[in-house]
Amino acid sequence: MASIFSKIVAGEIPAHIVAETTEFLAFLDVSPLTTGHVLVIPKKEIDYIFDMDEESYFGLTLFAKIVATGLKKAVPCIKVGVAVIGLEVPHVHIHLIPMNTVSDMNFSKPKLSPTQEELAETAAQIKAQL
Repeated sequence: MASIFSKIVAGEIPAHIVAETTEFLAFLDVSPLTTGHVLVIPKKEIDYIFDMDEESYFGLTLFAKIVATGLKKAVPCIKVGVAVIGLEVPHVHIHLIPMNTVSDMNFSKPKLSPTQEELAETAAQIKAQL
């Protein structure tokens, strides 16, 4: 069964995409920890990040760095935090989270509930910086 992220890649589920290549996709988390919380994924469905071949792993990491650079310019923050957890969706994904405090990376805290309009505006701001 295809993961929710594979359905986003296939266009079956809409997403606020901020960057895309033939191999990778970056889009806003719809239940973010902070404004600008981005998920970076390979388009190929792989469950565990360390099961990726080296070329894809390094490509995903470089793509995430590029997205994080634009994200930091678009969303005021001290740093962009990086997390790879991988338990909630069986598809490799890197969380890029704008941070001003360590607690901004606390996945047990309540998530934000931005509107579709707010997500679209944030996505446009990030895209403009890439």
